[in-house]
Amino acid sequence: MILRTAAVRHGHKAFSPSGLRALTTQTTTATVDAVAEGAVPTKPSRPANSLIGKVSRPTQQWSATPKPDRDTSTMPHEFKVFNTIQNRTRTLGSRVEFRHDPDHLLKNPPEEATLEMLMANQAHMGHSTALWNPANSRYIYGVREGIHIISLEQTAVELRRAARVVEEVAYYGGIVLFVGTRPGQMPIVVRAAELAGGYHLFSKWTPGTITNRDQILGPMELQIVDEMDRPVEGFDRHLLDRRPVVPDLVVCLNPLENHPMLRECSQENIPTIGVIDTNADPALVTYTIPANDDSLRTATVIAGVLGRAGQRGQERRLKEAELGEVTWRNPVEIQKFLEIQAMIKEAEDEAAKRAEEASQERSPDNIPGMMNESQLEAFQLLQNLERERRSGGRRRKGEDET
Repeated sequence: MILRTAAVRHGHKAFSPSGLRALTTQTTTATVDAVAEGAVPTKPSRPANSLIGKVSRPTQQWSATPKPDRDTSTMPHEFKVFNTIQNRTRTLGSRVEFRHDPDHLLKNPPEEATLEMLMANQAHMGHSTALWNPANSRYIYGVREGIHIISLEQTAVELRRAARVVEEVAYYGGIVLFVGTRPGQMPIVVRAAELAGGYHLFSKWTPGTITNRDQILGPMELQIVDEMDRPVEGFDRHLLDRRPVVPDLVVCLNPLENHPMLRECSQENIPTIGVIDTNADPALVTYTIPANDDSLRTATVIAGVLGRAGQRGQERRLKEAELGEVTWRNPVEIQKFLEIQAMIKEAEDEAAKRAEEASQERSPDNIPGMMNESQLEAFQLLQNLERERRSGGRRRKGEDET
């Protein structure tokens, strides 16, 4: 018992040569008389059953050992028995109905976020109480271990309102821009923009993209589409003089890193939707969504719900467009261009009509003494008949003389 305790207590020292020698089951000590007589050598031999003997024994060479020949005649029977056992035990044990997929919410975004889903994706986790913004007090449920807890009831209400805004903007043919510039948010904003039929930005915002868009977005190509999103020809002259377009709604997943963009949107009266954590200022955006902006799972849920809302708006708009109902009006610039084009076309039609009238007045039909084509054809026919009549009279006169 003492030796075991010592081995456990000293760890690697217990298995030193001295420790292994002490753990043997046979005694290796000899009396002084036996050593003096030479019956026992001064250096004791290693017992066969000692641990030091087992450790120092060379390892067995398995490759050098010949393998016995196996009887292959029983292999078909063994394979048949194996398949029988597999078929009988295949239905035993637990069955996995659903396997966890980290990208499940990204591939299949939800139509609406429940409180359980928001909590499961860490939407309630705020920042430390030392970093909070007092303007977020109405969104805070309480404090736990020095961290603010966001009220998920407020999050669900604000998320429904933001989803309704995105759906109506998409329904009326507006441009929705999804912005997420933090690492890992690229597939989230791309998927949301794909669903809503909008645009996405996952790199750094270029200052002046909205306020100085004539210089930054000037080389960008524009396209005019109809109510069914089909390209319309004939607007090349208008596109040369038109200013670059700006989004009608901006959804930002990390407002703290996009102050210049939000400031430009406020200057141009562009509404914004943002995920506001406990350390952010809710006055930065138009529509706030109180939630954890540091969690990619939370961003996936929120962006998925907003993307689905935009998808519903696009489907409603296209469905009504098939019935002949247009849910949006042309911009002022396009309306003026269409009016100018209508005036130009009317003037061209009037000029073509006057030219046709003038050409008719100068035609040979209206000149005295001139025959038109029909009169000329009739005159030629009469001449041919007169020639035939005269030639026939001459033949009859020659026959009479003969």
